Amino acid sequence: MQILFISDTHGQHKSLKLPKLDVADTESTMLIHTGDISKRGKEDEVIDFLNWFEIQDYTYKIFIAGNHDFLFEMNPTLAESLVPTNCIYLNNSSVEIEGIKIWGSPITPRFYDWAFNCDRGEKIRKYWEQIPSDTDILLTHGPAYGILDQTIQGLQVGCEELIKFVEKIKPKIHAFGHIHEAYGKSNNSDTLFINASVLDIRYKLTNQPILIDWDKNQS
Repeated sequence: MQILFISDTHGQHKSLKLPKLDVADTESTMLIHTGDISKRGKEDEVIDFLNWFEIQDYTYKIFIAGNHDFLFEMNPTLAESLVPTNCIYLNNSSVEIEGIKIWGSPITPRFYDWAFNCDRGEKIRKYWEQIPSDTDILLTHGPAYGILDQTIQGLQVGCEELIKFVEKIKPKIHAFGHIHEAYGKSNNSDTLFINASVLDIRYKLTNQPILIDWDKNQS
């Protein structure tokens, strides 16, 4: 399977050029968005993104919300009713696709009064305790502490509690966004980390989607 990761489109999805995947007829493709699909999470913004996401030519399409996507926090019933039937929305929940176990969450450490904010420490840890121990691909909007989480000021702002669970669970992939300027990939012996933010710190569309070949023997 080929999996394409994007994040933090902030309403600029229609300007994003997704690569045409050259795969055999028998091979599946997956498009994953790790949150901040909108500017301010207004209903019309969410609908515009979902209309675009729905028609993308991938076998599977999965997304989570981010701290800008207020509709999913303020009116989750409405927001989730808008999700097309061929798209999967994860909210502290999981899905298994072709043997790949994926879990996703929009939660990030508190920063002002954005959506899905949670206090660091015990409160946010309760969310990470929900991550299944057999997760293959972990999707969170924000990074774990110390990995692709450095701001332009040089501060590491990832979640200290999340890194503990990542190191314990050892997912094959941990994908996220949120910190635009920390875009890129990193890995240790257990996990490939992907910050898939396609916008830079100035909200300019400068970063490329990140494509990964998933070996069916990995899961």
